[in-house]
Amino acid sequence: MKILESLKVKVFADGADRAGMLEMAAKPHIAGLTTNPTLMRKAGISDYRAFARDVLRAIPAKPISFEVFSDDFAEMERQALEIADWGDNVYVKIPVTNTQREPTYKLVNRLALRKVKLNVTALMTLAQVREVVAALSPETPSCVSVFAGRIADTGRDPVPLMAAAVEMLKPNPRAELIWASPRELLNIFHADAIGCHIITVTNDILKKLELVGKDLDDYSLDTVKMFRNDAVAAGFTL
Repeated sequence: MKILESLKVKVFADGADRAGMLEMAAKPHIAGLTTNPTLMRKAGISDYRAFARDVLRAIPAKPISFEVFSDDFAEMERQALEIADWGDNVYVKIPVTNTQREPTYKLVNRLALRKVKLNVTALMTLAQVREVVAALSPETPSCVSVFAGRIADTGRDPVPLMAAAVEMLKPNPRAELIWASPRELLNIFHADAIGCHIITVTNDILKKLELVGKDLDDYSLDTVKMFRNDAVAAGFTL
């Protein structure tokens, strides 16, 4: 889309619905895809390996992230190595900690040194960004996924934090910052303005791209018409 062609930030589609993933992957303005166990559960996926391999056969070129789901570091590492072996376009998502709040930095470092492409996920602080960047290898492509949308959910403005994270990643040119969990279309432009490398976007937000630049007077009228039409359709009387 012309709107996205003017932006430097890369748009990744976030989801676990196979049909939706294939639809997004076919679009030239979608540079990659991400998923996670929560999205996969919501989509009714029961066989993780079979689903992932099926998707990768259908989407062999664009980068796709699949996440480990063990809480034990040794098993997490085993899963990561298997997932990485599924394809050259695979990035392995490693959470920044396990559920016991134990950081995964040493595991990230071991995997990075083994040239596993990583997407370290669920970060929300600059301290976490600093530690992850230090653990990554400058020789291996990687992503650092900061959940800007969840930060915003706490009443904090994520833009200054994300801008600082961009600076933290500069010593490692093969590491890319992901603006994760965006809450609105405007976040794409926020991410682009601060030099963020990637933003993951769900299909419901991507569908709003047609609204970019829409005349606000026309949009106001469309909204009034919507209210009127719904009132009539509901048969409201007073």
